Amino acid sequence: AGTAFVALPSKGPRSSAPSSSSLRGARGSSSSSLGSAPSIAVLGATAVAAAALRKKDSQAVKATALQAFENELGVQAPLGFWDPAGLSSDGDAKEFYRRRVVEIKHGRVSMLACTGYIVQEFFRFPGYISPSSEIKFTDIPNGLAAATKVPAVGWFQYTVFCGICDLWLMHQVPTNPPGKLCTRLFGEETTNYEYGFLGIPGYLGGKAIADPEIKKKKLNAEIANGRLAMMAIIGMFFQDGLTGSAWGDWANYTESPLRAFENELGVQAPLGYFDPLGLSKDGDVETFRRRRESELKN
Repeated sequence: AGTAFVALPSKGPRSSAPSSSSLRGARGSSSSSLGSAPSIAVLGATAVAAAALRKKDSQAVKATALQAFENELGVQAPLGFWDPAGLSSDGDAKEFYRRRVVEIKHGRVSMLACTGYIVQEFFRFPGYISPSSEIKFTDIPNGLAAATKVPAVGWFQYTVFCGICDLWLMHQVPTNPPGKLCTRLFGEETTNYEYGFLGIPGYLGGKAIADPEIKKKKLNAEIANGRLAMMAIIGMFFQDGLTGSAWGDWANYTESPLRAFENELGVQAPLGYFDPLGLSKDGDVETFRRRRESELKN
């Protein structure tokens, strides 16, 4: 008799249960992938710490560079060491020395210029500045207007004199402190000399101030007065060019567009016509009228 049931064909070998070694391998790979996350976190924290350390080091270097000059002459209250443009942030002592020499030189020239502006208001040399042209000293106006009145030969003499002073009579030796000048003539030490207090030459008895505290005070005063004089002479030039005098009346500045509105309502003492932003400097009457209406309405 035939068999009543026929066995179905097998679809493939039945998968056997995973071995213990394969399970250990799977667990190992899973644990390694999970363990990589703390490693990445550690690397990230290290990078952040390194960046913070570099920033801290750069700040320390910058602070050290500033501390290199904070005890120099010219560091005065209330600002202390004031370098808003960061010109000395690199700590370059040679560049700082050069700038200090230039600052002192320009300060001295500005102090002389301010003094010259004032003296000429009250005193003039007698005689002629140019006998051939019959131009007297009293014929030369004060301030910027003199530029077109002095003969060309006079300006040439002035330029030559300044060149001689800068090149030979007032030389800055790089090994000397800033502002300590001496001559640079032929003959070395036998003919050259330095300048003492108030610029008195050494051969006339000029000597440097011996007391270090008094010397420091005087040198700081020179730098401070030079800075003030540089601002003052620029202000004198500006006012002279607009009004005809270094301390001229602003009423003489007839070309100012502000003159169009100085008699309007709202111009009151002590400020007078007050427009610090220069909104009406174009002299536009319609715009001024619109702003005045808005001002009254508001």
